Amino acid sequence: MQSVVPFHSGHAGLKQLLGGKGANLAEMTNAGLPVPPGFTITTDVCRSYYEAGKQLPAGLMEQVHQAMRELEQAKGQGFGDPAKPLLVSVRSGSVTSMPGMMDTILNLGLNDETVQGLASLTGNPRFAFDCYRRLIQMFGNVVFDIETYQFERLLHRLKQRLAVSLDSEVSAEGWTELIGEYKAVIRKEAGREFPQQVEEQLALAIEAVFRSWNNARAQVYRKVHQIPDEQGTAVNIQTMVFGNMGSDCGTGVVFTRNPSTGEPVLYGEYLMNAQGEDVVAGVRTPVPIAKLGEEMPLVFDQLVRTAEKLERHYTDMQDIEFTVEQGKLYLLQTRNGKRTAQAAVKIAVDLVREGVIDTGEAVNRIEPFHLDQLLHRAIDTDKPLHVLAAGLPASPGAASGVAVFDADTAEAWARAGRKVILVRSETTPEDIHGVLAAEGVLTSRGGMTSHAAVVARGMGKPCVCGCEALRLTDRAFAVTTADGEAVTVREGDALSIDGATGRVILGEVSLREPELTGELEQLLAWADEIRTLEVYTNADTPEDAAKARSFGAEGIGLCRTEHMFMSAERVPVVQAMILAETAEERAEALAKLLPMQQEDFEGIFRAMDGLPVTIRLLDPPLHEFLPNMEQLVVERERLNGQPDADPDRKERLEKLLRKVRTLHEMNPMLGTRGCRLGLVLPDIYEMQIEAVFRAVLSCLREQLDVRPDIMIPLVGHANELKRMRELVTRKADEVLGEFARTFRYRVGTMIEVPRAAVTAGDIAQHADFFSFGTNDLTQMTFGYSRDDAEGKFLTHYVETKLLPDNPFQVLDRDGVGTLIEWAVERGRAVKPKLKTGICGEHGGDKQSIFFCHGAGLDYVSCSPYRVPLARIAAAQAQLALGSTAAPETAAEEAVTSGRSA
Repeated sequence: MQSVVPFHSGHAGLKQLLGGKGANLAEMTNAGLPVPPGFTITTDVCRSYYEAGKQLPAGLMEQVHQAMRELEQAKGQGFGDPAKPLLVSVRSGSVTSMPGMMDTILNLGLNDETVQGLASLTGNPRFAFDCYRRLIQMFGNVVFDIETYQFERLLHRLKQRLAVSLDSEVSAEGWTELIGEYKAVIRKEAGREFPQQVEEQLALAIEAVFRSWNNARAQVYRKVHQIPDEQGTAVNIQTMVFGNMGSDCGTGVVFTRNPSTGEPVLYGEYLMNAQGEDVVAGVRTPVPIAKLGEEMPLVFDQLVRTAEKLERHYTDMQDIEFTVEQGKLYLLQTRNGKRTAQAAVKIAVDLVREGVIDTGEAVNRIEPFHLDQLLHRAIDTDKPLHVLAAGLPASPGAASGVAVFDADTAEAWARAGRKVILVRSETTPEDIHGVLAAEGVLTSRGGMTSHAAVVARGMGKPCVCGCEALRLTDRAFAVTTADGEAVTVREGDALSIDGATGRVILGEVSLREPELTGELEQLLAWADEIRTLEVYTNADTPEDAAKARSFGAEGIGLCRTEHMFMSAERVPVVQAMILAETAEERAEALAKLLPMQQEDFEGIFRAMDGLPVTIRLLDPPLHEFLPNMEQLVVERERLNGQPDADPDRKERLEKLLRKVRTLHEMNPMLGTRGCRLGLVLPDIYEMQIEAVFRAVLSCLREQLDVRPDIMIPLVGHANELKRMRELVTRKADEVLGEFARTFRYRVGTMIEVPRAAVTAGDIAQHADFFSFGTNDLTQMTFGYSRDDAEGKFLTHYVETKLLPDNPFQVLDRDGVGTLIEWAVERGRAVKPKLKTGICGEHGGDKQSIFFCHGAGLDYVSCSPYRVPLARIAAAQAQLALGSTAAPETAAEEAVTSGRSA
């Protein structure tokens, strides 16, 4: 096992072994950039540590001590040497970037003796004792699990006593006093003294960083970002450089492009006379990086040149941590920077235009969830806003919710169905579950590179940072507006934030829907040139169809006709149809529904002129259109208790209750629904089919290109589809008349019953297309009721790794996927041009889209706002897997006559 690798011996290709930070430090070292020397303890060691029950491997510390001796030679200092002490940082470094989720210890190697040596060596006792108190605080928190507030309250009390506000204003004597108090905290809380042996410090710190791989916030972050637990983290040991040594020192974080907008300008912040955690923790509000050009022009120019060099080397926007020690620039880290969706798209397109990457690489750079983020809602500026204050626009998008002031409350209220805005002085990694639960994040301190900003951007949540006008108390904040108005916002009060402008707004605001940017349209155009999988949409109204088409949908893969029955003016007619006692009564109600359905279909055909529209005939059981039986019983009891109740009303209620009981089924999702309903009550399907073809005729007269596909739901036996197809053909002939022999349409089925997948060869004899309804197919394959499973045991299954993913979100390849592949293979064996696709929610999931591409499907269908995501994912699937579609499939040209299969 390779345990320890010096920076000069590594390179970027060893990322899986060295972690992202270690690999990049090695790469920069070998490129001749000013990197403080150090070495990396590999991810192999982390895995061994956990395999051995949280024990460091035998012989590791001997290798570490040898590497430390090499650092001592390189620096001319000694680890634990009282005269010329060598100090190091101990940092995590996962393979996949997890900013702020794991632990770091700085200034390691200080003790009661070496701190005197550092003071003498630098001639700056205030600086030396500041470093020592920082080490004790970080060590106590990271190694001994002592809450940070135990130290912070003592620091706050010291500053009050000394009447100062900044760390740099505290004297050496003040730090010495605080160090004594910090040691007492460790003695009390940890039951032992702060270790004076520097070798013991190092071993404990290494072990603590490995432990932090499995701390609560890291586990939550890995779950959200689907990072494998077995990756592990490396540990980087690096010689310290000091940004808190004096006025010619500083530290900062810089992005080579704006991580919020993607603009190609140096973007970042720094603090003079500070250490790195002061910037990223949000304890002080830092200064924009452009100001460094005024304070240290030579250092700034070197930083600009270095940033350009690193971006060209890594062919991507970089997030760089730097320190200036006595006027000299040092690089502590570079990594591909976290960015908003808007920035990700712009950067990818700009890098193509700059000749740095090609279009395929640009498409691969975009995570499909970026597009969910990019289609952020924004505040409707046409309406007046009660603006309380403005902070830094740290992550774009807008959100409304009720104010909450701690992460646990945010999580609890969100779980109860309330939308919340998490308000904090600054967030820490321990708040990640609250950030995850909140609609957006507001902080009174911290900058654009603080923890809150970075994590919110990564999650696509709006964030406003550094809103210093807010005066936070325990469960409220007070603010004085620009007009002098004093306002107090308490927990539970409605609040809105605008992450694009930094505005904090009282109350709930109206939000407008997003639009595609020019860069996104360009990126999607490149994706369309690459992909072979078509992207359809699920849409039930002309408005949804038009929106999806504007997002690039190439057809409608699922139009759910039952949604057309749900409007207030139609429900009574639908109920009259269901409650009909005779065929004549049912026919009367259906006659009223017919023109309504026809109007619906005409609107959708107009919106999708020239594109296919897949219309699913009525699918749910009829009782869903009727009132709840328990509510009817309660209403009957109430009326029976009223002597003067209207008799006609009581009679109607009894009739309704009898019908509801007649239709009641023990398991309605497996009962009389879908094609079973159409076979038992064919006049309902006849009305819908007639409405479809009447709409076709009307649109043909308007010279529209109409392409209907009639989908028969819940088929489990070939005879069901055969009978239903005959019904469609007969009604089409009746309605179309002279057009019947020339107009072309498809008849197919939704494969959502496992038996349909298994007998797909038989069913294909009567089908022009298969649409896989993966929601129901997943339910029936697993034997899960989705509503019950997701509310009861499924979360436990995923969290305990009984299942790799929620199968209703990510397609189950081994079970459901096998059925789909089986059905496609057997269906196309009978009918080579059989059109196939999926229309369940998996149609907007990247992993599921990759499966569909690999299985040779022709299309995926998803909600309108996920169409851009699906276009990108389909292109990425083509780039990753190549072409898998069978020649001459339905995607090319397979519109067959509806009269014969």
